[in-house]
Amino acid sequence: MKRVAITGLGAITPLGNSVPEFWANILAGKSGAGPITKFDASKFKTRFACEVKDFDIEKYVDRKEARKYDLFTQYAIAATEEAVKDSGLDLETMTQEERFEVGVIWASGNGGISTFEEQMTEFNSGDGTPRFNPFFIPKMIVDIAAGVLSIRYGLHGPNYATVSACASSNTAIISAFDTIRLGKANVMIAGGSEAAITQSSIGGFNASHALSKNNDDPQGASRPFDARRDGFVAGEGAGALILEEWDHAVARGAAIYAEIVGGGMAADAYHLTGTPADGLGAALGMRKALADAGLQPSEIGYINAHATSTPQGDLSELTAIATVFSGFNVPVSATKSMTGHLLGAAGAIESIISILTIKHNVIPPTINTQNLDPAIPAGVCIVLGKPLEREVNYVLNNTFGFGGHTASTIFKKV
Repeated sequence: MKRVAITGLGAITPLGNSVPEFWANILAGKSGAGPITKFDASKFKTRFACEVKDFDIEKYVDRKEARKYDLFTQYAIAATEEAVKDSGLDLETMTQEERFEVGVIWASGNGGISTFEEQMTEFNSGDGTPRFNPFFIPKMIVDIAAGVLSIRYGLHGPNYATVSACASSNTAIISAFDTIRLGKANVMIAGGSEAAITQSSIGGFNASHALSKNNDDPQGASRPFDARRDGFVAGEGAGALILEEWDHAVARGAAIYAEIVGGGMAADAYHLTGTPADGLGAALGMRKALADAGLQPSEIGYINAHATSTPQGDLSELTAIATVFSGFNVPVSATKSMTGHLLGAAGAIESIISILTIKHNVIPPTINTQNLDPAIPAGVCIVLGKPLEREVNYVLNNTFGFGGHTASTIFKKV
């Protein structure tokens, strides 16, 4: 099968609206959390989140066009524009035949949830007459970001969305990887976006006891692996990657960040929202990724953990890591301690972190964790407090989602 290079990166995050700014803040150990500003959260159990700051869609599209898009699609447009520019691909001068070989697989867990919420609130506050915005459906549906990106760049290759809750964008990246190595495209835009800091989303996650309620200390609330952790911190944003067939990238002289060499997907088959204590699905996904890459556990130099800061989920994942990587003390960190949990976009921005870890030989830290949970399995090496400088040749990135979805990707230094 064909090799696949990563040639472009783009990010809209709670820690910055470009990859360089985002990466600098990750290494500085900053938190993106703060009081919710998108709505009045005073009556909610959780009143803080990791919001994107200073985002201006009119840097990318005009105001009239922007009204057609939910915020999750706007984030997708912005992150993808940075990734395309970063890759050096000249999409404007491509022939139609070349555009047939460029596609988009874009993920989201919730799609246009704010659009749905706004429209239904407006409808329910009226006289019952169904008056809806003509863009209601195309703003809301999960696949629309992929469609908008293909229209924006005139791309005729494979085009669809992946939805596997918080594993969605890792699933998109694996799908794009498979598309290229099977010879079905030369270039794929892959990633995910989420804009779910809304009343219904925060209220719903509160009802399921998933969110931290540490309102007195928002910046310290996301504390993976800590004995006092009490749930995740909601985040938003987008991550975009340009995947390219290796020879295609080399022929045009592209700067290659890394090679993607493996992807594994599995299922817990256990519970609607919970994870099994033995981490079976997570372990299976990681083993499938290793087998796909033709690697031994000892060759992985860093694991970017899913680790959302939930009591059950963190331990389940570390149990899986201890099982698969027994005896190898692979460094593990949880960057959601800084970004919060970007839900369907998490895998994409954490893939960017993983790729930059390889490029710069520095492992980002886990912040806020002061008292490690005594139930953490022995032999797990968690990077705490500050970055760890170390030669890293392979990184594994984990993402897991409600419904028991698991997806793991592996990136290689070039």
